[in-house]
Amino acid sequence: MRAAFLLFFLALPAAAAPLAYVTNELAGTVTIFDTATNKVISTVTTGARPRGLQLTADGKRLYVALSDIGRTTKSSADAIVAVDAATFKPVARFDAGSDPERFVVTRDGSRLYAANEDAGTATVTETGKNKVIATLIVGIEPEGVALSPNGRWVYVTAETSNTVSVIDTRSLEVVSTFLVDPRPRVAAFSPDGKRAYVTAEIGGTLAVVDAIRHKVLRTIKLTPTAKPVGVVVSPDGKRIYVANGHGNSVSVIDTATEKLTATVPVGKRPWGIAVTRDGKRIYTANGISNDVSVIDAATLKVIATIPAGKGAWGVVIGR
Repeated sequence: MRAAFLLFFLALPAAAAPLAYVTNELAGTVTIFDTATNKVISTVTTGARPRGLQLTADGKRLYVALSDIGRTTKSSADAIVAVDAATFKPVARFDAGSDPERFVVTRDGSRLYAANEDAGTATVTETGKNKVIATLIVGIEPEGVALSPNGRWVYVTAETSNTVSVIDTRSLEVVSTFLVDPRPRVAAFSPDGKRAYVTAEIGGTLAVVDAIRHKVLRTIKLTPTAKPVGVVVSPDGKRIYVANGHGNSVSVIDTATEKLTATVPVGKRPWGIAVTRDGKRIYTANGISNDVSVIDAATLKVIATIPAGKGAWGVVIGR
């Protein structure tokens, strides 16, 4: 069935700071909170399983990946939807293949790249025409999708084949594939686009990738309990923050030395992770404690815990 929030109109109260959005995959909801007060201001029902989410570059539209709870065959629930970030008024709905999980929208909003976990493919959608223009074979059970800062490359991680596929956004072809440690989950690029970082959940590592030549340079071993999933680079490029999943922590890595400098305890099973534009706060979506941890980047301490829905999965911060 179609997602309920596509018919939902929500007048969000004015906020003193950017809003943040959290997908709750088991509850089938999106939690919205004010980053100034760290208070929940609304919860929206999606009618399907929400996971990946992204705001457009101007912060005006929120895209959310929805899928069938069963996750075995494509259904009418599988889609990526776009809503007005201020009102949740529906804007568009895109067919992104079977079981879309993570995706990226280009900076100009013209294209959408999505991983289809069930099908082993990545789909490319032209948003203006709402048309799939390419379906590309990638690794087995693709999950993470990351776009380079210059918009040239899309990295797609595949958790079963332990690979990263490199899509050339000009030719719309897979031009390279490289191996990483077991169960790669998420990739993130450095602000200058020279490096990419790929988490390996079973490997307990973070791969450092030359994003020009698409080759792994080295791997960083995290703490023994780490099960890394989400990863984000600070806006100044000086730190990498890794959400350690069932390790219930966040790893902090110095990009200059590529050394693990701190491990911050957070809620249970942090999956998604985001950092504010000024780099002062980091947020993790915690899927077992059903909340969001707020980390102060200066002290590397959790300064607030925000209630979310069951199975908190991803988090993005507005502008």
